[in-house]
Amino acid sequence: MKKITYLLTGLFLFVAVNVVKAQASQECHIKYNLFKGDATTKKYTQAKSNLEYLLDNCATLSINIYKYGAKVAENLKNPVLAKKVYETRLANFPDKDPAKAHSDYAEFLIENKLASDDEVFEILKKAYDISPKDMGVKNIFRYFQTIADKNKDTNPQKVFDTYDDVMESVGEKLDDYNKKIAKLQEKDSLKTISSREKRNLRAYTINSTSLGQIEGGLDAMISKIATCERLIPIYSRDFEEKKTDGVWLKRAVSRMYNKECQTDPLFEKLANEYAKVTQSADAYNFLAGVLAKNGDKSGAAEMRKKAFDLETDPFKKAKYKLREAQSDSGSRARALAYEALKYNPNMGKAYLFIASLYQRSANSCGSDEFEKRMVYAAALNKALKAKQVDPGCGANRYISSYKKNLPSKKLVFQKGIASGASYKVGCWIGETVRVP
Repeated sequence: MKKITYLLTGLFLFVAVNVVKAQASQECHIKYNLFKGDATTKKYTQAKSNLEYLLDNCATLSINIYKYGAKVAENLKNPVLAKKVYETRLANFPDKDPAKAHSDYAEFLIENKLASDDEVFEILKKAYDISPKDMGVKNIFRYFQTIADKNKDTNPQKVFDTYDDVMESVGEKLDDYNKKIAKLQEKDSLKTISSREKRNLRAYTINSTSLGQIEGGLDAMISKIATCERLIPIYSRDFEEKKTDGVWLKRAVSRMYNKECQTDPLFEKLANEYAKVTQSADAYNFLAGVLAKNGDKSGAAEMRKKAFDLETDPFKKAKYKLREAQSDSGSRARALAYEALKYNPNMGKAYLFIASLYQRSANSCGSDEFEKRMVYAAALNKALKAKQVDPGCGANRYISSYKKNLPSKKLVFQKGIASGASYKVGCWIGETVRVP
């Protein structure tokens, strides 16, 4: 009889516990739906009490508690609630966009002046160590600026390494957006794009544009530090220790190339070692540039072909073609840039390069001011195309510059040509454009 009593008691407790759990779960879902409704309709004051209940009792229910919760705390300017949302999220969803969570929280602290620069930096460092590309654009700038300020005189190599890490991470993300945008733009042109895909295209375009701002911004910062006068002694000093490190060699060669330090013998030394250590397409491509500089045109061509054939990624093939174009000029350089576009039609930098070729020819392609300024119309068209196909390529500053140099209305009137008429730019350019 006692055994039956114990069994019944146990069964009762089991049922009672599960009933309580079911009721608690039901209450969580009710509170969550009420909270979500208030948060999405910007009724932040009403949302606060349900948010606090969810944080205390239903912390693992949904990541959306924290996404909406951060907005509630931000709009209420409630630092205690913001900290609780941030810490509870990381405790219960440590693998759900933690870099963005750190970055967003740092932004909240900065905007509301709730933490010191050092405290903010420590949070940004957590975000950076996880994933630089998932940080907000402003926060990437802040983090890099702090690294630069602290290390530019005592440890410039740390500044360079941080820059390289950020740019490689952002570059990967931009390439990914580039591929997604290209597919959706094709669907859009064929009128087969769904409403959801249309929204995605807009989101990818916005995100790509934001990420693209990083490159120009960080380049401006690092250009004051990464001079040939500074790079050469550092790389010369570290060469023996690092000459078997493929990553270090790649970054050293790339930085010296981008800063136009190729005339120094160290560049050739680094490029040769990079090719020897990695035997990669990228290394052979740099080596081709060395051979060309030394007058070995056939050797350079052979090395470029070796690099090109070895590479399987069409995006990287496009980059090699563009690099080759950048070592040439005029119509030959333009032809190589168009070859790059065959492998990556959404390569904005190729269009910007062609635009820059046109701009550099402005003074020599025309017999009067009107004709010379119409060269900028051809350059502008390429820059606008770059922005259309690759929002993250940083085309805006080129567009702004070219627009300022177009013929004025007065100049167009004096030339006797109607605004909007077709006009063929002469010289080697041969592009037909519209008169502004």
